[in-house]
Amino acid sequence: FDSRKALMTEKKQVDWACAELLAYGTLLAEGHKVRLSGQDCQRGTFSHRHAVIKDVSTELHYVPLNNISKKQAQIEVYNSLLSEYGVMAFEFGMSLACPEALVIWEAQFGDFANGAQIVMDQFISASESKWQKVSGLVLLLPHGYEGQGPEHSSARFERYLQQCAEHNMYVCNITSPANFFHVLRRQIKNEFRKPLVVMSPKSLFRHPEVISPIEELTKGRFQEVIDDNDVDKKKVKKVLLCTGKVYFDLKKERDDNKRKDVAIVRLEQLYPAPKKQMAALKSAYKNAKFVWVQEEPENMGAWTFMLMHYRDWNLEVVARLASASPATGSSKVHAKTQIELVKKAFSI
Repeated sequence: FDSRKALMTEKKQVDWACAELLAYGTLLAEGHKVRLSGQDCQRGTFSHRHAVIKDVSTELHYVPLNNISKKQAQIEVYNSLLSEYGVMAFEFGMSLACPEALVIWEAQFGDFANGAQIVMDQFISASESKWQKVSGLVLLLPHGYEGQGPEHSSARFERYLQQCAEHNMYVCNITSPANFFHVLRRQIKNEFRKPLVVMSPKSLFRHPEVISPIEELTKGRFQEVIDDNDVDKKKVKKVLLCTGKVYFDLKKERDDNKRKDVAIVRLEQLYPAPKKQMAALKSAYKNAKFVWVQEEPENMGAWTFMLMHYRDWNLEVVARLASASPATGSSKVHAKTQIELVKKAFSI
């Protein structure tokens, strides 16, 4: 809490956890109830959130967000039992019963959401199409390749993208605290309700570059696409399109080698596809070729989705080799293939 306070007061910046809690706090102050459930979500699996503070001596709980003002709405944060199927289904029902509330289910790791695949297939992705039942449920699915093995690396990004059609839901992979703040608030401020699936971070919670100026929260808006402002667009010969954590690996490689001819662009919202923003991007980089870069194997991740939605872009791809398993079980193999992947993106 001290480091979070210092970041805000001294540097006028917020990290991921602070931006998330500010999104909840502002909605509560505006009279909107917030509900969050999941395995260890009070503290956060990665010890980042601390939405509920516990006194180890008395075992009493204190929720700072429920003590903003006398007229505010309340937040409910529940550590759930170890059942993705049951809890996700319950929260889907809560989102139908309380459309004015921000209802969130968080997976401990995104990989574990496959235990609730029936709920996603049968209800969340298609309830509006089948029964005209609208839901604003948010799924937070920690996703990212960090050498933790095949059960702790992939939220199966591709499965959610495969179900996207008829503007049935939002699918995002966010790298900016300010963007996360705005996308959460958008769920309530929209005049309609759509489910939101977020590939949320793990290691990025404490990444030194994953911070946002407070001004981006107070005056900014959600950015579906984040362009590269560190390059001269006229001199760019290659644009690396990516989403999520791999952006920071690519940026470090470019900075280390002082490559001024390569731009790195982040897609923060995959669906609905931000066609206008992408068309403007393509026009801005007239002399460049476009390459899609992903950490996932080529048969997973967003690659086939990108091919379908950007058919006329002549995209090339840099990805891990197609694989039956989402990730290797060896941290050494992971580190080796990650380096190879990043270097290939600049040499292709």
